[in-house]
Amino acid sequence: MKIAVVTRYFPSSAEPWQGRSAYQTLRVLARQADVQVFYPNARYPSWLKPRSRIYANLDASWSPADVKASYYDFPSLPLVSRPLNGWMAARALLPHVRSFAPDVIFSCFLYPDGYAALKIGQALSVPTVAMSIGSDINSIGDPLSAMLTRSVLRESDFLVTVSSNLRDKGVLMGASQQKSRAIVNGCDPMVFHVRDRQEARRKLGLHPDAEAVVYIGRMDLKKGLSELVDAATSLHSARPNLQLYLVGAGPDRSIIKGAIDTRDAARYIHALPACDFDDVAVWMAAADLVTLPSYMEGCPNVVLEAQACGRPVVATNVGGIPEIMSNTCGCLVPPRDAAALARAIGSVLDQTWDENALSAQRSRSWNTVSDELLAVFESVVQTRKASPHAG
Repeated sequence: MKIAVVTRYFPSSAEPWQGRSAYQTLRVLARQADVQVFYPNARYPSWLKPRSRIYANLDASWSPADVKASYYDFPSLPLVSRPLNGWMAARALLPHVRSFAPDVIFSCFLYPDGYAALKIGQALSVPTVAMSIGSDINSIGDPLSAMLTRSVLRESDFLVTVSSNLRDKGVLMGASQQKSRAIVNGCDPMVFHVRDRQEARRKLGLHPDAEAVVYIGRMDLKKGLSELVDAATSLHSARPNLQLYLVGAGPDRSIIKGAIDTRDAARYIHALPACDFDDVAVWMAAADLVTLPSYMEGCPNVVLEAQACGRPVVATNVGGIPEIMSNTCGCLVPPRDAAALARAIGSVLDQTWDENALSAQRSRSWNTVSDELLAVFESVVQTRKASPHAG
């Protein structure tokens, strides 16, 4: 089977950490099918490039291991052209996807990626499968983009979401209940597994006796990082060994560092750069607990990976998080509540956790995810062959 993947939710030379869950799925899928990623890159005039994101020129020859990827620019303007970006991306990618002659077109983000995939599929009479990862439904930017997102949900041959919560939202916005399915993310057990905590701390240069609370992800206030700083500050006087490590890059890094400095907390709250993928599991092994106090989420890999590493998790009770964890592997708290977050972190640190039992709860691999996704593609292709004028 030939699968064209139209998405920006994927690693690039400028953002090699982007779209990690999509990449992990596609690299396994590429062992079973002919997979080609077509990455639509918004090209802004140099004098209009926003400061809040990375807009380095992409290396069109760069591609991550195990997945064939091609990167194509399309003209765009910050914010102004967002409602047109799906159409412009489709126009730029259409001749290249046509040359690939796919059996199915897959997108990993509803708008603009999914809309571009839908338009290309309609032009080529090829079925399309759209995926929602969370922010594409939870944080739609403007009314016209919302309308186009609904078009993707209604008109795609099938909708895949990374949680049942997102599937329910997609159906409310127009997706067919019969043509949608939640496929929860997995993780790589060869990378994320129980390791020696002290060995990991030696590698990272952490104090062996610290109560290490680790956040790994985007430096974004919507991830609940202001509340996390407040929670750590309130805990520290009673827990002098507490050390909070915030590992990642993102638009709100300066605000978060300012909050740390204002509280005179730099001795025990550390805003660190993003780490290499290979070091994510090392940070989790070094942790006493991993936390994700987000305001909204789809199916966050960090929760799955922490559990696979045998570490308890403190996370918010939002989106798909309750589908992948419970109080048997940590603690769920309401979002935007620093006091509840502090109590949960303290409670989890006070308990003794069986790391092997925690790890055993998270056995779902990317191979399973890939198999389930391939089954959707095969079904969609067979349905289109049986009814060539459908969609």
